[in-house]
Parts: sequence; C-alpha cells; structure tokens
Amino acid sequence: MTRIGGAEMVDWNLAVATATRFVRPGPEISREEARAVVAELRRHAKASEEHVRSYTRMIPEGHEPEDTPVLVVDRAGWIRANVAGFRALLGPLLGKMRDRRGNGPGGAVLGAVGGKVTGVELGMLLSFLSSRILGQYETFAPASRELPASADGGGRLLLVAPNIVHVERELDVEPHDFRLWVALHEETHRTQFTGVPWLRDHLRGEIQTFLDETDVDPMTVLERLREAAQTFAGGSRPEGETGEEGGRSLVEIVQTPAQREVLGRLTAVMSLLEGHADFVMDGVGPEVVGSVTEIREKFQERRARGASRLDLALRKLLGLDAKLRQYRDGEKFVRAVVQEVGMDGFNRVWTSPNTLPTKAEIAAPGDWVARVHRKADS
Repeated sequence: MTRIGGAEMVDWNLAVATATRFVRPGPEISREEARAVVAELRRHAKASEEHVRSYTRMIPEGHEPEDTPVLVVDRAGWIRANVAGFRALLGPLLGKMRDRRGNGPGGAVLGAVGGKVTGVELGMLLSFLSSRILGQYETFAPASRELPASADGGGRLLLVAPNIVHVERELDVEPHDFRLWVALHEETHRTQFTGVPWLRDHLRGEIQTFLDETDVDPMTVLERLREAAQTFAGGSRPEGETGEEGGRSLVEIVQTPAQREVLGRLTAVMSLLEGHADFVMDGVGPEVVGSVTEIREKFQERRARGASRLDLALRKLLGLDAKLRQYRDGEKFVRAVVQEVGMDGFNRVWTSPNTLPTKAEIAAPGDWVARVHRKADS
C-alpha cells in the first residue's frame, strides 16, 4: 500500500474487495455453456491474429503471438487486473505526493480521509466499469500468479466473457459472429503494440509526463474534486465555458495547464488506436463474420442509445463519452487516410512519434497526409 502522512493513501486490497462485492451478476449461463464460451473466445483470439496481420500488413518483428497472453476472464478477474495496473501506473505519483506533502497539512487531510475511503471509492468505480468492458489490451500489465504478463514485460489481452455474452444477447445477434468481431478489435490493439516497438514506451512516457505534471498539493486536488462533484450535482457554470457537451469530466477538471498539452497528444493517439481497431474489425468482418453489417448497426445503436440518467452522468464524469468520440473520430481519420493513400500509406503513421497525428489532424486527415506524405515525398 502507498502511505502519506503515516496513513494508507490507497487500500488496494479493499478496492478489489469492494469492487467484487458490488459487481453486477453476469448473465445466467450453465457451467458447460461457460466452458464453451471461454474455449471459443480463445479460438477466435488465435484466428484473429492472421486476419488482422493480413489486413493491416503489420507484422511484429521478433515477437510471436504466444509472447502476449490472451486471458478470458470474468468481471472479478478484470477488476483484479485493473487494480494491479492502476497500482503500477500510479505508484510514482503517489510516492511523489507522499514525499512532497507527507508531513504537511494536506497530508493530514488525506490521512483523515484515509486509504480505506479511497479504496472503497476506487472499488465502486471499478464495479461500475467491470460490467461494461468487452475486451481490453493491457499495455502496462504487471504479472501475477493469476494473470501472467507477456514474456517481454509488456501487455496482455483480456476478453471479459460475461460481458460479451450479455451484449450478444441484448443485441440478439449471432453469438459466434459477435465473439469473433470483438476478438478482431482487441487483436488489432495487440498487433499495434507488438508491431510498433516504440509505441508502448512512447505512451508510457506521455502518461508519466501527465502524472508528473499533476498538482501534488492534496488540498488543491480535493478542491478540484469538490468542483467536479458540484458540477455534476447541477451546479451552474458560465455559459459556453464547457462547450457543446455541457460539463467537464473529472479528467478535465483535475489537471494543470501543462497537462492539457499532454492530454491533447494522448487524446490524439488514443483516437488513432481505437479508430484503427474499429476500422480493422469492420474491414476484416465481411470475409470472416457473416453478420457483420447487422452487428455493427445494432452495436452503434446501442452506443448512441446510452442508458439511464445516472449511467449517462457517470459516463460523463469519468470521461467515457470522450472515449466514444475517440472511436468515431479515429475511425473517420483512418478511413479517410486509407482511401487517399492506401493501407501502406496509412502505415507511415507507425514510423515514429513524429508521424502520429495531432489532435487537430484527427479532425482533418488531409493535413496529416500533407505533413507526412507530401513533404516526405517532395
């Protein structure tokens, strides 16, 4: 556990216990059916490797598929994996806060709040998210007995079986096709990171820069958290300040001006990665997923339809609506670039960090083509 001012700042074990206690039950399914689903998802993950590599023309060098584990997990397994990821990623930031403010008044406030409260809050957040994630490529995955990481210390691919079954039933689509369709999306993420050797370190560096720029004064952090709570409790803001979405996410509120620059770059690269995965799974789909058109239409309707007001408020607070925009905007970028310069031309995006699109270029693909292609070819 990480301590500040003599108190536990985050009780990670309590976070896991809270999340698993309050997680929603999965769909009703027999043990035999569950085994069959798990086996099929593993087969689809394996089959997706060749489909994705052939379509994207991204061939990992010196990295075999078995080097990156594919784990079919339940909701509790997803929770444990993400707590481990948070712990590894946030460790330097929490240590920085401990060193800077451990003995000051801010440290006392956090000590009063206590790691128990923080652990419960994190657990409730993960409980909410655990029933909504179909699959995930964990870029920075610490190994454990239950959840092995890749041979080179990199990522692992998670497929959340109960959520996949829940959504395929909700959409009333062909289960085998839907499972393969999901596997194609997640396999694309695995191919991105195994096929582009510098990408993981670049992303890690950007995230660490963002965390390093965090205002480590606990009083300021608490102040911004209160601002977030007031905003989403119906507090008023000056008209036009928050843009067309009508409110800022917690990520947007708890940041310094320097972080906004980093966040812009992170938004661009995440839009690229998510949009590319959507583009690939739809591009491969017609050949290997017979009902891909129906699946895509129903899935898009589900995304647009949303859920209850509480669910929508939580999505906004957590910035999940921004993730949905990343799928949409990134896919448009990839599609436009491929149409103009072909797949090999698009793959110049993976040359170096300098060839990644900016946030502005995601919205204007022609500008990226002009910068990366026309200047390079002139």
